[in-house]
Amino acid sequence: MDLGEGSSTISVRGIREETIQAGNTVLLRLPSSEIKTLKLEKDSTVTLGKFGSFHSNELIGQPFGLTYDIVDKKLKVIPPRTMQEVEDTDATNELINDGQFVQPLTLEEIEALKKSGVHASEIIKKQIEQHANYSLKTEYSKEKYKKRKEAKYSKSFTVIDPTLFNVCEYWFNKDQNRLRDIRPDALSQILNLANIRPGGRYLAVDDASGVVVAGILERLGGNGRLITICDIDSPPAYPVTVQMNFKKDTVASVLSSLNWATADEEYAPIVAPAEPASGKFKSDGQKSRLNKRKLVSASLMQTREELFTGEFDGLVVASEYDPYSILEKLSPYLAGSASIVVHSPHIQILSDLQSRLREHPEYLGAAVSELWLRQYQVLPGRTHPMMNTSGSGGFILHAIKVYDNPSASSVLAHRRKAKKAKLEEEHTGSRSTPLPTRPEVASLSQTPEDSSAPLPTGGSTESGTAAVEDEMKAQAS
Repeated sequence: MDLGEGSSTISVRGIREETIQAGNTVLLRLPSSEIKTLKLEKDSTVTLGKFGSFHSNELIGQPFGLTYDIVDKKLKVIPPRTMQEVEDTDATNELINDGQFVQPLTLEEIEALKKSGVHASEIIKKQIEQHANYSLKTEYSKEKYKKRKEAKYSKSFTVIDPTLFNVCEYWFNKDQNRLRDIRPDALSQILNLANIRPGGRYLAVDDASGVVVAGILERLGGNGRLITICDIDSPPAYPVTVQMNFKKDTVASVLSSLNWATADEEYAPIVAPAEPASGKFKSDGQKSRLNKRKLVSASLMQTREELFTGEFDGLVVASEYDPYSILEKLSPYLAGSASIVVHSPHIQILSDLQSRLREHPEYLGAAVSELWLRQYQVLPGRTHPMMNTSGSGGFILHAIKVYDNPSASSVLAHRRKAKKAKLEEEHTGSRSTPLPTRPEVASLSQTPEDSSAPLPTGGSTESGTAAVEDEMKAQAS
């Protein structure tokens, strides 16, 4: 998959730090394989329950991906393990009878060792030495036994590198409904089909906790533009992007948001007044609030103008709303050969969308694909597929937006032609068919300019009507 450390390392350097910083949200993998998330604050104590606690400053400035052991509330880096070949033995598990008698070390003795400060490896070593049937186990069973004991007594943890793959996998295992069943492999295909690349300009409708937005931001690497459309007034939080630890200033220069109301061309936003009604500011707080409203209003107007200019390189949709209505509203702002990618947990929604898109020649090659993923355990002599896997990663529809006119420029040329026709009407005083409130997409038989132009009337309305009546009389005779 083109998601993780390989392709994204170069682009991510400009959008997030390579080391742990104060204020970052970090993911910790505990010995029990549980993943814990926490926000790292400077000069604070991090508590991991029975695994112990440590000072947060010991992690700040360190690289991601290291494994630490908690010793007397201090962190000690554990070197990575090497994979060793398993020796062939004649040992089997058929003579093993599990029970309390095979482990003479009692629970009270184990608790006494833990309270005395003995390291977890020493406790595991004592259990192995006193295990009556340990020598009868196969090499695979011995490894499983050690892992179970380490998960129970070890006080180590690993700081997970916040790559897109790791963060997406964490959220999918935690609550896949919040991600709308977008697995890491599904997200990889979405980004590849949408042709996300640095310097591109994209539209996104993300109701999947921001996993799609996080993927696009990582691929852009701080160079490009992304406008998201949501259904709330304030900019969405996107919790997945928080755990990616992107630089705020870089994200602010790339990401902007509009809601469905402000994304409508007929919407008239409220412009902040230049000064209070009284003409004087009552306090510095009032002046600060008014200046803030001005900045928000100016940013909104700029984002709206950028959206209405069009020429976007792609549209990615992962929403609970009807996808066809979303495409109908946003596809006019796409450039020629722009990719359209829609993800849904349900195939019926995308099948209906595919049937409707095939009726329109401006959508090329609409196809639905199903995702399948099988995880494997890869260890020397123990490589095999995992017994359990997720039911589905959802379904993806991909299409390409095309124009029949090679010189078409999205809605920009569409509006220029409409504006020119409107000026001509005002100058000549003729009346014609009014323009639609939403720009229609051109068919293969006419250019985008012709599709938005008013219908020809041949002069005034009266002369046009008389000409039609004369023609009807001639046909009747």
